[in-house]
Amino acid sequence: MMTSPADWYANWRKRHRSATSFYLHALGIPACFLAAPVLLILRQWLLAPVVFVAGYAVQFLGHLIEGNRSGEEMLLRRLMRKR
Repeated sequence: MMTSPADWYANWRKRHRSATSFYLHALGIPACFLAAPVLLILRQWLLAPVVFVAGYAVQFLGHLIEGNRSGEEMLLRRLMRKR
């Protein structure tokens, strides 16, 4: 089911209420989806995956602090129930 960007963001904010979690995501998301691809373009083959994994790690740390599941975990659980 498609949702509007405003609905998606409102849901995202509900699951990221703590300031620490929010700032960890503000660091981790660009690391994964901006810095890591740029490093690949710059042929930094070893550094790119390190930055990508570190970006995800700080986001998962945010969910650990928040006490909720990540979107990836929620998606996997939903997919596993359909089988």
